[in-house]
Amino acid sequence: MKLCAVQLASLKGDVQANLERHLACISQAAALGAELVVFPELSLTGYEPTLARQAALAVNAAQLDPLQAACDRLGVTVAVGLPLPAAEGIHIGMPIFSPGVARQAYAKQRLHDDELPWFTPGDQALLLQLGPHRIAPAICYESMFMAHAASAREQGADLYLVSVAKTAKGIREGYAHYPEVARELGMPVLLANCVGPADAFIAAGGSAAWDSQGRLLAKLDDRSEGLIVLDTRTASAVAVPLSRHST
Repeated sequence: MKLCAVQLASLKGDVQANLERHLACISQAAALGAELVVFPELSLTGYEPTLARQAALAVNAAQLDPLQAACDRLGVTVAVGLPLPAAEGIHIGMPIFSPGVARQAYAKQRLHDDELPWFTPGDQALLLQLGPHRIAPAICYESMFMAHAASAREQGADLYLVSVAKTAKGIREGYAHYPEVARELGMPVLLANCVGPADAFIAAGGSAAWDSQGRLLAKLDDRSEGLIVLDTRTASAVAVPLSRHST
């Protein structure tokens, strides 16, 4: 099956405009045969911790209905990034939309120190069954700990889906770590990073796919928007620019 990571520059705090751009990206990914599409961390708001509380939306919010409608129409599963309200605070969330079923959400379980003033950690793992695969989501900082991926593997995951907002330094570290995850645990890794301004840094792109032996299959550069399409049947991947209507 084909899975797609979207590399996107989100507009700061503008959920509606970002939603429209997500829909265009989803359409392009579906046209390329993708059955799952993943976006960067907090993609619907941009990675903007100071705006998280005012921008947070529940996973069943009507404002997100167009995403569900697109999934139903195109037959794809989509994982986006969004601050999610919770009883104890705000989560760095990954709402997941699948055709014809209830929405799910994963929340980042391990937060970086500078996220603690704005967010609270989630406490539940999630495995997404899609076709022959059991897919484990990971959000940025936690994905840099082998224990997170190893726990998912022990629960039956066979693919690691990583959604991040990383600087150039963070991407360099990721390019050392994610092939090791793939090799040690025997599961492909698909990485979606953003580009452009994010909080107080510049996101460095580099979205990529590695096969189960840690070989880099395809990557995007540090500034262009685009897609990485991973075909798990052939253990191959391609980098594709966003079509004009997606920008």
